[in-house]
Amino acid sequence: VIEQAMKSQEILGVSDPQTLAHVLTDGVQSSLNDPRLVISYEPSTVEELKQIPAPSNLSQEELLAGLQDSIRHEVLEDNVGYLRVDHLPSQEVLSRLGSFLVTQVWKQLVGTSALVLDLRQCASGRVSGIPYVISYLHPGNTVLHVDTIYDRPSNTTTEIWTLPEVLGERYSAEKDVVVLTSGRTGGVAEDIAYILKQIRRAIVVGERTEGGALDLQKLRIGQSDFFLTVPVSRSLGPLGGGSQTWEGSGVLPCVVTPAEQALEKALAILTLRRALPGVVGHLREALQDYYTLVDRVPALLNHLASMDYSLVVSEEDLVNKLNSGLQAVSEDPRLLVRAVGPQEISLGCEAEIHESPLEAEPEVPKDEAAQQALVDAMFQVSVLPGNVGYLRFDRFADDAALEAL
Repeated sequence: VIEQAMKSQEILGVSDPQTLAHVLTDGVQSSLNDPRLVISYEPSTVEELKQIPAPSNLSQEELLAGLQDSIRHEVLEDNVGYLRVDHLPSQEVLSRLGSFLVTQVWKQLVGTSALVLDLRQCASGRVSGIPYVISYLHPGNTVLHVDTIYDRPSNTTTEIWTLPEVLGERYSAEKDVVVLTSGRTGGVAEDIAYILKQIRRAIVVGERTEGGALDLQKLRIGQSDFFLTVPVSRSLGPLGGGSQTWEGSGVLPCVVTPAEQALEKALAILTLRRALPGVVGHLREALQDYYTLVDRVPALLNHLASMDYSLVVSEEDLVNKLNSGLQAVSEDPRLLVRAVGPQEISLGCEAEIHESPLEAEPEVPKDEAAQQALVDAMFQVSVLPGNVGYLRFDRFADDAALEAL
């Protein structure tokens, strides 16, 4: 494509450098269908790149100042931990500042009942920092191969594994983790969201991510003031060689919602999930105390205990999951769980054993017109053509009510 453009010489007629950069970008992106490739005209970038110091040349204080701008944390209502990461530091930085991070950040979060990891503004980061984040959320009894990354400049392939040991405590596997994403979430943050979703360690809430690249480099074109932004490494498939990846397409959340509403939605999901043990407990009691097919109760209780609730994010999810599972095990379509009360996630779900309103006996009124209305509510009679009697029962009263009527 570049050779054809040079031969046609049309591009040589573009005198404005910014316009030329746009024309080149459009040509490259359309021919390769890759929006990550960008040609830009930046006269000041050469000097700026010279002024960026390597992490190894920064003092501890300078590293801390940069870290505090990109990482924030707090404990929200209901003891929910909140960790916002806008840029993921490299392994070198995390190693040098590990003690500070554990003491000043992680110790305040590790004791919370659930964790929200906010990556909505995280558009950059270092690949070497990925295993640190995953390892603190992954149980320490095994190491896990989470990604394989190919680097084009060095022509090398690197496997990424969780760390066998971490400084401080890992986050309990029994606690929920929610990852927030937006259309700006890119690169390394996308890989983290994808891995946590794939290993079923986190519920991803928000918008589809950018679909960027693990490592985008800005390369100067010759000695000009033009630059090419290009992905120089790629994921070969998280979790050990799968064919699917997030590059180009982005990470699709478990729960899609506008980015600005993602935190509110996440907290609502966590409220529902906190109620799950109580809901399942009430359901167990109801089955044990009321279900008439007693011989099927043990199998139902065993099924309840073995069900995977990790992806339940709404009342509808929970009700559908319970009903499909319990009805399949019991082979009884009458066994039904439903949401009760106002349709708000904050109120949770309950399995309800109730008497049908048809079984609650009404008081027999003294007034004849009211008696007739009550009769009409229970059954109707008529004579059809051909002198055929028709008697329709809509409910059955007990003998005392029938006798009084």
